[in-house]
Amino acid sequence: MPELSPLPPVVIEPVIRRALEEDFGAAGDVTANLLVPEKNTARLYFRSRSDGVIAGMQAARMTCAMVDATIEFGIRKGDGVSVKPGDIVATADGPVRSMLMAERTVLNFLGRLSGIATLTSKYVDLVKGTRARIAATRKTTPGLRVLEKHAVLAGGGYTHRQTLSDAILIKDNHIALSGGIENALVGVMKHADHMVRISIEVDTLEQLKHALPYGPHVVLLDNMTPDRLREAVEIVNRFYGPRPTLEASGGVNLDTVKAIAEAGIDVISVGAITHSATNFDIGLDAS
Repeated sequence: MPELSPLPPVVIEPVIRRALEEDFGAAGDVTANLLVPEKNTARLYFRSRSDGVIAGMQAARMTCAMVDATIEFGIRKGDGVSVKPGDIVATADGPVRSMLMAERTVLNFLGRLSGIATLTSKYVDLVKGTRARIAATRKTTPGLRVLEKHAVLAGGGYTHRQTLSDAILIKDNHIALSGGIENALVGVMKHADHMVRISIEVDTLEQLKHALPYGPHVVLLDNMTPDRLREAVEIVNRFYGPRPTLEASGGVNLDTVKAIAEAGIDVISVGAITHSATNFDIGLDAS
């Protein structure tokens, strides 16, 4: 996997700021302020308590810096690195009060995002040896999409649309409200910018056959069994025109994803990798 580029700080700074404001309340950490002398410093260790893949280090480092610029946050295991229980993934050196104030927000980011990366990696491992990519959808936590999508990349997956404006995706309601597949495709192709890719969702093989002559860039095959997906691949391979990218969605889980990939699909979109990932267990220790 190529090294992940960091996200633009201006994009994630507001997310971190809101998280800190939510946690600080009106008076900050009243417990640490009462129990810890202001000048006390220490080194603290972030340790993995599970097997998995790390993500969220940029958000963790920025959280510490926004709480106190004197905290030195050292990354031992970067995004995309596999870890086991007991591994030190990061260290923090600085004022104890400040580090305790940042602790929960840092752990929330690391736990949530590493959980997504870990689940993504499980799907990616299951489709190795096929042509299929695992892609995230827009089923993300409101306000956290950019971080959650980045965590998918750390797990070896790919992104789907980041926003509604990234690409045209004609779904079942669009088709119904526009009077059918032909009307929908003709309508968007007449008015769409030439740089925008066009995707259409189909539920049946007959819909697929109707869509192909209009040349969509992507056809999303929704809720089809592996056998039906294999038929869809054969239909597309026999089609005389340009071959669209074939994407499968719906009914995808760790038990079904391998069979779906083996049907010859190009992309498998999995909402579960963002909306159903289990939090990854990371703790902060003093030694």
